[in-house]
Amino acid sequence: MNVPLLDLKAQYATIKDEIDPAMQAVMDSQYFINGPEVKELERRVAEYSQCAAAVGVSSGTDALLCSLMTLGIGPGDEVITTPYTFFATAGSIWRSGARPVFVDIEPDTFNIDPAKIASAVTNKTKAIMPVHLFGQMADMDAICAVARDRGLFVIEDAAQAIGATTKGRKAGSIGTVGCFSFFPSKNLGGMGDGGMVTTQDADLADRLAQCRNHGSEPKYYHKWVGANFRLDTLQAAGLIVKLRHLDDWSASRRANAARYNELFADVEEVVTPTVRGDNVMIYNQYVIRIPRRDALQAFLTDSSIGSAIYYPLSLHEQECFSPLGYSRGDFPESERAAGETIALPIYPELTDEQILHVASKVKEFLAT
Repeated sequence: MNVPLLDLKAQYATIKDEIDPAMQAVMDSQYFINGPEVKELERRVAEYSQCAAAVGVSSGTDALLCSLMTLGIGPGDEVITTPYTFFATAGSIWRSGARPVFVDIEPDTFNIDPAKIASAVTNKTKAIMPVHLFGQMADMDAICAVARDRGLFVIEDAAQAIGATTKGRKAGSIGTVGCFSFFPSKNLGGMGDGGMVTTQDADLADRLAQCRNHGSEPKYYHKWVGANFRLDTLQAAGLIVKLRHLDDWSASRRANAARYNELFADVEEVVTPTVRGDNVMIYNQYVIRIPRRDALQAFLTDSSIGSAIYYPLSLHEQECFSPLGYSRGDFPESERAAGETIALPIYPELTDEQILHVASKVKEFLAT
């Protein structure tokens, strides 16, 4: 049986009759830049995420960079973040001219450990950038407490977490800004790159909107230098359709995760995801810890089962960040996660037969 890590064709088949007319309407209008669909998507995402405003941008990476630029963070500044995340988190800090300062992760949630943040703050620190990894929110109460005490911005990297909640509050609604990705593999994925920045500050939203359009306001007049971070109208049109289905898709992912958890409950070698009691997770990925992780991946590949390793090398060990002066051993929990974790298929359209097949193959591997 073939079980891909993700099957976007299966999703498209269920909404083709909605997506195609929405995209065709933009084609008919030829209004590809800042069309009305962009503003409509911004309104809907702001409402969905319990925020005062949202600003569409060209990618999740650009959401982070646009936020840093708009908040005035640059050379000489430091931003505290996690070493166990997708490259864009620290990459955006580096591109702004600021210095990424890493703090190790919690071993169970894989999110930044808030107990270790305060000791990393210096007089150069301007912001904390927590990542809501794999679709579960970080401990925002503890993180924001440090930020308030030290006068820091909080930039939520919610690229994998749209719709996730902690204590009833949505991802992207708690920090200074929230940054989302609409990369096709996300729970709310576009037909290419796209992103969004959310905030409770209407004035900040205006500045973010200027930044995404070269810092222009009005057109051709520039008080400061921004960039081209605009979200395409075609992407917005498709995402408006998909947003209507997002909660159902995320609920299906949770149901699939619960099924995996049930099937692995008696398998000591498999450590299934931990979800904190105050959190609702959206399972952008279903990530387990397991012995002989690399051998398992090879076995699953030979069995026509998709999997992925998020992430095989912590950011502090990446060659491009060697000037930061970190070494192996500096963040042991991140390094351990990088060597032990693997993501199994979790997409909403998975059948129970497929889930049973994946679990049985994992068990078969462990029996060898």
